[in-house]
Amino acid sequence: MGFSGKTIWIIGASEGIGAALARAFAREGATLTLSARNATALEALATDCGGARVLPLDLAMPGALAAACAGIAAGSLDAVICTAALYDPGLIADLDPEATARLVAVNLLGSFDVARLTPPLIRDGGQLVLFGSVAGYLGLPGGQPYSATKAAVNNLAESLRVELAPRVDVRLVCPGFVSTRLTDKNAFTMPAIITPEVAAQAVIRGLQTRAFELHFPKRFTFAIKLLRLLPYALSLRLTARLAVRKPDR
Repeated sequence: MGFSGKTIWIIGASEGIGAALARAFAREGATLTLSARNATALEALATDCGGARVLPLDLAMPGALAAACAGIAAGSLDAVICTAALYDPGLIADLDPEATARLVAVNLLGSFDVARLTPPLIRDGGQLVLFGSVAGYLGLPGGQPYSATKAAVNNLAESLRVELAPRVDVRLVCPGFVSTRLTDKNAFTMPAIITPEVAAQAVIRGLQTRAFELHFPKRFTFAIKLLRLLPYALSLRLTARLAVRKPDR
């Protein structure tokens, strides 16, 4: 099954995996609506995608998603894909409250809004695709609050899979490290890092299967899944080796 003639709304499309997905779906012949905060980037992307519809919105702004949904007819979409996320690595003690509140608003509350508002726009049998993360599998040092929000999105998708079935086909995407503006913030070597284009192809292939969770690259994600299965006494000892420590003063 391909995506030719399918109508897809990508939220978080201006860069990274979202932009790579938009280009890949356009090559498949899909009709796209593209949303993100950066209207200029969306306009440029829409040109690359054969004149996709541009619908700028900021998930952190109350009412923004509801206003966007009001302009889309019920049952007119084959898929809604939400890749939007913020990332700010660091220690809990060093968190900036305002930046953290915005991160939670986009990553978690924005996902709740997508889950609440977009299903009526999706045709029977269509897909709702939420982006969690391998970072949500277990708490890793330096990953908060991003990891915490992604753990919640993973959980949300699991709940929705049952709640919206069989009318809406809910999928969860859990990428490992993908080379984007967000991961450029990391000050460590990222294992098995892939490009957004490789990630987009993994998503497209996965959406054509029956798999609920799409995780990649598997040489990395299976290792993290195994770590999650270990008893805390062992897994915490292993993750402690990854801890980011403040320098001595």
